[in-house]
Amino acid sequence: MRLRSRALSTMCGAIAVLALTVGCEGVTVDTSGAGEPSRAAAGVDGADDTGKNGDKDPRAATSQPPADPKEPAGAREPEAVPSTPTTPDPATSAPGSATPSPTPTRPAIDTRGPAPLLVEGSEGRHVREVQARLQQLGLLQRNPSGYYGTLTSGSVREFQKQRALAQTGTTTPETWRSLRDRTTTPTAAQLNPQTSYPIADPDKRCTTGRVLCISKESRTLAWMIDGKVMAAMDVRFGSQYTPTREGTFKVDFKSRDHHSTLYDTPMPFAMFFSGGQAVHYSADFAAVGYNGASHGCVNVRDREKIAKVFDEVRAGDKVIVYS
Repeated sequence: MRLRSRALSTMCGAIAVLALTVGCEGVTVDTSGAGEPSRAAAGVDGADDTGKNGDKDPRAATSQPPADPKEPAGAREPEAVPSTPTTPDPATSAPGSATPSPTPTRPAIDTRGPAPLLVEGSEGRHVREVQARLQQLGLLQRNPSGYYGTLTSGSVREFQKQRALAQTGTTTPETWRSLRDRTTTPTAAQLNPQTSYPIADPDKRCTTGRVLCISKESRTLAWMIDGKVMAAMDVRFGSQYTPTREGTFKVDFKSRDHHSTLYDTPMPFAMFFSGGQAVHYSADFAAVGYNGASHGCVNVRDREKIAKVFDEVRAGDKVIVYS
């Protein structure tokens, strides 16, 4: 009897130690002699079900039933966690068990248009489309550039004001839907214009013959033949102290690698039309844009375009400068 009592006491002690070791965590006891308990709960390896460390899926905290002690360690597959949150059937749920919180899903992105959120500093084709649609409504005076700057955010803010939307200046999903519903799909020419500003309606003097048609209002030059625009580019003019003269002129002569002796500055692809005033490429215009001005000439900042037009223009072709 004493031996049986002593054996019973030893067995009870072992059971108590085992209970303290297991605790409340969902683990399985390794009976293979490896000496290392294996975790049975999903997600305990430090990664959630998306493969990203950090934020754990709340479903991973649910303990799994222990493995069959007769089953070799490592042979049991963990239960698969569904990638899409599901609501447990009340009829099959254990009484009193907590219902796991479903993982929130992101709203679907409308693949027919740009990304649902554009802010100042955004760039790319989505920005061009927003700009082109704003231009259709007369809310943006510049041509699409693909860059979301202060002019674009101001135009978006004005559109939001007209539609009683939150005036954030950012293209939110609601703003995009409203803008798309009130405009048409932009054409390739509208998305990728040749100039920063829309080309002005040509002066009637530009509609016949070969003409360099230059608008001070739109700050554009259009090379036209019989009323058809062959090329267009951004231009800038002289300051109030050295204004570019307006009127009807002709190309007097051309100088591919001209250098101004008066101002000691290069004037590549120069086409002179009024005394010392000429249409020519300006590296300064290319560098600083409209922050500067010429000494009266018509500056062009696109070297490739002006070089091509220079080769096509002939001495005697018309030059029309108008406001």
